[in-house]
Amino acid sequence: MTKTITLPYTEYQSLKQIKQRYEIIRDFFELESFQTPTVKNSKKIIKAMKETNLYTNEFLESLGRGLQESSYLSKTK
Repeated sequence: MTKTITLPYTEYQSLKQIKQRYEIIRDFFELESFQTPTVKNSKKIIKAMKETNLYTNEFLESLGRGLQESSYLSKTK
């Protein structure tokens, strides 16, 4: 038995976009989640990201703290 609901077209478009974004994110994590990083030095990662000028210092500092806790990366001081 199929049930039908009616909703405005704009709401349909919004839900469709959300679904597409979710699928992109899900697909990304399915592909990337369990791969070993090619660079295991957190300082090198932060330095490379900083050189792009795409990230704020606050973000890079936060990322650095997170990478220090990562079990996948080498511990450097």
